[in-house]
Order: sequence, then C-alpha cells, then structure tokens
Amino acid sequence: MGLMDYLKGQFLEIIQWTDDSRDTLSWRFPDEDKEIKRGAQLIVRESQIAQFVYLGEYGDTFGPGKHTLSTENIPILSTLKGWKYGFESPFKADVYYVTTRLFTGNKWGTSNPIMMRDADFGIVRVRAFGTFDFKISEPKLFLKEVAGTDNHFRLDEFADTMRSRIVSVFTDALATAKVPVLDLATRYSELGEALLPIINPTTQGKYGIEITSFILENASVPPEVEAAIDKRSSMGVIGNLNDYVKFQMAEGMAKGGGGPAGSAAEIAMGFGMANQMMSQGAFNMNPAAGGAAPPPLPGAAPAAAPSVEILTPAQVAQALGVTEADVISSIEGGDIKAKKIGTQYRITKAALDEFLAQ
Repeated sequence: MGLMDYLKGQFLEIIQWTDDSRDTLSWRFPDEDKEIKRGAQLIVRESQIAQFVYLGEYGDTFGPGKHTLSTENIPILSTLKGWKYGFESPFKADVYYVTTRLFTGNKWGTSNPIMMRDADFGIVRVRAFGTFDFKISEPKLFLKEVAGTDNHFRLDEFADTMRSRIVSVFTDALATAKVPVLDLATRYSELGEALLPIINPTTQGKYGIEITSFILENASVPPEVEAAIDKRSSMGVIGNLNDYVKFQMAEGMAKGGGGPAGSAAEIAMGFGMANQMMSQGAFNMNPAAGGAAPPPLPGAAPAAAPSVEILTPAQVAQALGVTEADVISSIEGGDIKAKKIGTQYRITKAALDEFLAQ
C-alpha cells in the first residue's frame, strides 16, 4: 500500500448515516479515530440533523443536504479550535446525527398517585396514563439534557429517561391550569389538547422536545371521590328541588289537575287565593286590628281559636308529587322550614306556603 493510500485511509472524506431503524433518536458517527479532512462531504438526509461536538462543546448544526466542510460553513467550530486563518490540516470532532421526524404513540403514566388540589373535593390523589407524540426541536439541548454521550440513543431508553419527567410536567400543567377533578375524570380528549400550550414551553425549554399531541386515556380517583362525583352528577340531573316542584306544579296546571302534580298545583293555588283574601281583610280574625269578627249564628257554639295544621314530610311529599327523601333533603338544605321533634320533622302550612311562594 502506497503512502497516498495510507493517508487516504486515515482521513474521513464522506460522513453520512443511513437510518434503517424506526426507533433511533440520536447516533454518533463512528470515526474509528480518523480525522476529518478539509473538503470532506457531510451528507444529511431528510428528517435528520447533524451536530458537531468538539471536546464537549457544541459546534455547528447542519440540516438536510450535501455539505462540503470548509472554514466558511463551520464558523463555530473554527472559533472553538482557534483557527484564525481557516483550517488546512485535518481535525477531529464528534458528529451526532439526530432524528427530527415525529415519534408517535409513546406511553406515559403515573407509577404512584399524584396529589392535586381541587376546589370541590380538596386534596385528591389521582392516577393517570395516556400517550403522546413528540419530535426533537432543539438538537443541542436534546443531546445535552436527554441523550448525553450515548453512541446510539433509542426510543426505549428515551421512555425510561423521560417517563418521570413527562409525569412531572403533566402534574405542573394541571396545577397551573387548575383543572377540576370532575373535568379530569370526564373530558379526556379536550383536556389533553388544552394542556399542550402549558406543557410545550417546559419540554422545549428543558429538553429540546416538542409535544405535538398529548392524550389522557384514563384518570382514576379514590372510591370515595368517585362516589362524591356520582352524587354531584345525580344532583345536577335532578336539579334544585324548589325548581323541580315548581315544574311539577306547572305541568299539573297545564294538564288541568289530576295526579300528584295536580294536587300540588291546587294546594299552591288555594294558598295563593287565601293570601290574597287575607291581604284584603276578608279573613281578618283580629278585632283589635280594626276589623270585627262576624257574629255567631243563632244557636251556634262559640267560635274556636284558629288551628295551625301540622304536616309530616310524607304528607307534603304526597301533596307535591315528590319523594319523602326529596322533602327531607330540602328541609336539611334550608329550603323548607320545619321543626324536628325527636327524630321526626313537622311542617306547618305557613312554612309550606312560604316555600311554594319562592
């Protein structure tokens, strides 16, 4: 072998990488201790970025295309090596190829429950998992913070490295967005899209990664919180008892009476008429107030003092066409005034009248 052949074998004239895998994120070109000569060809294919690294410092970055290495197109490397007048002799540097295509369907999940503060339920423990799509947007930052000096950094290594970081970013995004647990457990598709603008600044700024799609597939809370959510949903369906009763009354009036709803409407109408007549003095039972009680009929017994009718929750429920549990719930919620005697509630007609007039 002649001297020229020997020298030629010591220098790199073509630097390229043909990616035949689907799981490689970064790959270091094996220089075999050879030096890069002036005028060497650097070939970068689509969905690739070539990054020069010299003694641990990041130099020039090259996008897709065929590049002839000279002083003009490696200004950063020229500065790092201290070439004042350009390089004429061969030099050594590491060349990393970084894949910039989209990597889809990557799984993420919480190994332990995360704690989040909720306005409705207080501190809640939540487990969540899903998938995300990403691509490398800042090769220098990615190599520095994620891949390091790994000669061949693959997707499975990325998953191990990034799983806890993605969960941490997700947790911070939830805290920033103040997403209620009710939405977290029921609106998966909307939530992932809404969190993207909060997640991406962190992943891009810290790791050089852009998350293009973030999907929450499931979020689970402790059983007691699930029961509270179910109860809250049921209350939302039934609505306020006051509105429910008024709706039943209106329905009964539209149907012309009959049935429990009709009875409720008739009671309400009767109370309304009584109130109107009392305001007009028709039933003024207090002589001292300026009205006179009607004289007793001949031979009639003396008039008895007016009585106040007392109703049980069951009687009110039957009259209004609702369940007794609804009436008790309304009492305990303060909508209907009632007296508790022992373990039983008692309701006056005046209290029921006040409730229906709301």
